[in-house]
Amino acid sequence: MSSTVGQVINCKAAVAWSAKSPLSIETIQVAPPKAHEVRVKVSEQVLNKSIYFKSLKILYTAVCHTDAYTLDGHDPEGLFPVVLGHEGSGIVESVGEGVTGFSVGDHVVPLYVPQCKECEYCKNPKTNLCQKIRISQGNGFMPDGTSRFTCNGKQLFHFMGCSTFSEYTVVADISLCKVNPEAPLEKVSLLGCGISTGYGAVLNTCKVEEGSTVAVWGLGAVGLAVIMGAKAAGAKRIIGIDLIESKFESAKFFGATECINPKTVQLAEGKSFQAWLVDNFDGGFDYTFECIGNVHTMRQALEAAHKGWGVSCIIGVAGAGQEISTRPFQLVTGRTWKGTAFGGWKSVDSVPKLVEDYLNKKLLIDEFITHRYHIDEINTAFDVLHKGESLRSVLAFEKK
Repeated sequence: MSSTVGQVINCKAAVAWSAKSPLSIETIQVAPPKAHEVRVKVSEQVLNKSIYFKSLKILYTAVCHTDAYTLDGHDPEGLFPVVLGHEGSGIVESVGEGVTGFSVGDHVVPLYVPQCKECEYCKNPKTNLCQKIRISQGNGFMPDGTSRFTCNGKQLFHFMGCSTFSEYTVVADISLCKVNPEAPLEKVSLLGCGISTGYGAVLNTCKVEEGSTVAVWGLGAVGLAVIMGAKAAGAKRIIGIDLIESKFESAKFFGATECINPKTVQLAEGKSFQAWLVDNFDGGFDYTFECIGNVHTMRQALEAAHKGWGVSCIIGVAGAGQEISTRPFQLVTGRTWKGTAFGGWKSVDSVPKLVEDYLNKKLLIDEFITHRYHIDEINTAFDVLHKGESLRSVLAFEKK
């Protein structure tokens, strides 16, 4: 048994002390798991006795746009000081009383969308939005209203039930899944958010059919995962849309049949980009996906969907207080506006299956990793993300 079981662990973490400030590498204290808790390199906790927690050691974490969204002050639920991070992987360090689904040494992926399998949402096949710990998670706490993190005598908030920018974290067992130990943890850490979200938006949320036409706004990791999903679904035409043309090569590698930079399109006076798309792509697309988080491109994506049957899916998260708009006639004439969270996957059940798909070469992950850093270099990882130079940066906690 680990010598750390039952002890407060001092470990390294990247702490966000305030919005719009660089992350600070600190030594923080991670309290041991209480009953029904687990210490892992991730975090979350609940009072309900049917929910357990674990302690986990995080070996790898990735930087996602959602982390930047909160750090940049755009998140209405953003709390500081906080340990950010929600794409990670690691090994269970210790488990709390009552935990039956995990053991010390298990390879795991934290899940920002939990799956309790008991609430009305989990029992409904139409959604994956488990609500069991939604309130406490949004408040930055374990479900008992407390934190397991402290630094320099100050309490730190948890983030999205994960907090993977810490070497150790505490999570609810409904926010964790065990994965095949043969899978490289560095790679499967990416299944905690972006790849799963984009891929699932195609297969689960929209159920894109073979022979469909698809357009994707935003060619970051999520957009490329959408393209990968559209290709897997058998879409016949997949259009990637982005202002940065250096992204087009990657988009075509993942399955885009062509790419468009809206700035280079010659528009007639008074004509919108979406109207140009409708005119030049047979009345519009069967499916469109917005992966940027911009309310203007959300409108473009909807209005570029085909009259009568086109479906547009919002994946990108807009800034606090922003609203979407369109003319009601766009919906009256048969378009559907949808949204997705974590690609519609029932997380605990689905992520281990995605890991198996990766091991069986049915799902690409390696190709999304463009940069590798040590946790000490996390601010550099955010810099390349903001510059549009990376798909995913994976950070290791242990130096080789």
